[in-house]
Amino acid sequence: MEAAGPLKRGDDGLNWLRRWDGRIAVWAQSRGRYATALHELACFGVKQASACLFGGCMVALLWLTWAFYPRGAALARYDFLTLAALAIQCVLIATRLESRDEAKVILMFHVVGTVMELFKTSVGSWVYPEASLLRIAGVPLFSGFMYASIGSYIARAWRLFDFRFVRHPPFAATVWLAIAIYVNFFTHHFLPDVRVLLFIAVAVLFGRTWVYFRIRDVHRRMPLLLGFVLVATFIWFAENMGTFTAAWRYPAQRHAWSMVPLSKLGAWLLLMIISYVMVSAVAMRRPALDDCGLRGPRN
Repeated sequence: MEAAGPLKRGDDGLNWLRRWDGRIAVWAQSRGRYATALHELACFGVKQASACLFGGCMVALLWLTWAFYPRGAALARYDFLTLAALAIQCVLIATRLESRDEAKVILMFHVVGTVMELFKTSVGSWVYPEASLLRIAGVPLFSGFMYASIGSYIARAWRLFDFRFVRHPPFAATVWLAIAIYVNFFTHHFLPDVRVLLFIAVAVLFGRTWVYFRIRDVHRRMPLLLGFVLVATFIWFAENMGTFTAAWRYPAQRHAWSMVPLSKLGAWLLLMIISYVMVSAVAMRRPALDDCGLRGPRN
């Protein structure tokens, strides 16, 4: 968040927030480096919360409908989740909290996720235990929005944190990797699972890549692989919430809930690569080279 001047007629709540952020920044700078670091951490948290907006709303809906949705309602819980997710998406676009390019990525990921859901439920990898009208075969349509929330987070984080990269692999190589990962999600049920080889490929391609992210007026950096692992971990926590609220269930959870195995982190890490590549197809359309030689889009 950057500092902004006095509010003018027509300025929205974001400018009001920026004005107060500027005042806090001046106060923090006068209190020394620890206060400045704390303010920077707060700004980081605000941006992360904003990037998680769609996914956070979906997780909240899962819990709220599990706890309070009336049994026997005319509208099935899954159908309510589908309509609510669609409404949230429309509000984000209408209020310009989500760009059209981000919406395209989310739609694309919704389709990709739904196709995988159709296959995975058909082979018994997991089930959706409740009845609904808005579904394709055994897959309620709200499930696609759960995948789309991952794409939404990456797209919004890319823009809000103004990502730049050092030693990023060629885009074509990442596309082939994403295709191989997606295909293996299907073929490992019938052919040898090449997941270990895919992990090695991820390490080789992204092991030397650094991502620079802007919090206020400076860029901080971290290994891109570490970023993938951290996001996959939070998705794993969200998946535990989803299964706890009976939005879907794995075979081992059919009779009683238990935590999703940590081994699922590997699957989410690979899914993160697919999401990242899909978002980068849009975000890297306008590559730029800044004064430090950091490659990435300017949004």
